[in-house]
Amino acid sequence: MTRRRYELTEKEWEIIAPLLPNKPRGVPRVDDRRVINGILWRFRTGSPWADVPERYGPSTTCYNRFVRWRKAGVWDRIFADISKAFDGDIIMIDSSCVRVHQHGATAKKGGLDDGCMGRSRGGLTTKIHAVVDAECRPIALELTAGQAHDSQMALPMLSAMREGTIVLGDKAYDTNALRIAVSEKKAWANIPAKSNRKASFAFSGWVYRQRNLVERFFSKLKQFRGIATRYDKNPLNFLAAVKIVASRIWIKAL
Repeated sequence: MTRRRYELTEKEWEIIAPLLPNKPRGVPRVDDRRVINGILWRFRTGSPWADVPERYGPSTTCYNRFVRWRKAGVWDRIFADISKAFDGDIIMIDSSCVRVHQHGATAKKGGLDDGCMGRSRGGLTTKIHAVVDAECRPIALELTAGQAHDSQMALPMLSAMREGTIVLGDKAYDTNALRIAVSEKKAWANIPAKSNRKASFAFSGWVYRQRNLVERFFSKLKQFRGIATRYDKNPLNFLAAVKIVASRIWIKAL
């Protein structure tokens, strides 16, 4: 059977296979590579789980394994293990909103913010926060409701920052807390100051131009229709999907 362009290549499978659970219980399970290709198909197309083609095994198997491995932290471990090799000289942080489809827009009684969904200029949206390195490879990923301020997730997401790192961000990240945290790490926040700032900070416009790499990462991420639009009700499932696609972006970069 001819490999579809969204399916794992031999090299990709060689990297992912050792990171998967290898102690199945009970009856033999459907081949892991086959199931992961089915999961990728679902998020690549944005189709319902029930429409996953039979060539990837039962659609319920694809969904159940995706959720079971998410609960077991498998997708988190794969992303964390692959991204350890990031280039720490320059890192950049940004966010991007995705529209929540009506299939995923089932807010709880607590309000629209439940489940990382909220009102913004695009309607009901979820915001994906990302930190990437100088090779356009993701280091950290998180979700918030769409109307959340960009700086809200900055400090926890920059925990991987190393001494001497240059941190790039737009004016939304110009906060005293972030600048202090970066300084304490002996790093440099190359962030343009807001217009109402009285203090001045060292800033290089030439270095700042490299921030387009994080925007390129979001462009690659949103080539998957199931990421560009959120269909998942559970934010943990959606974040797991983002990490799966991000892990693949990493492997392709390697």
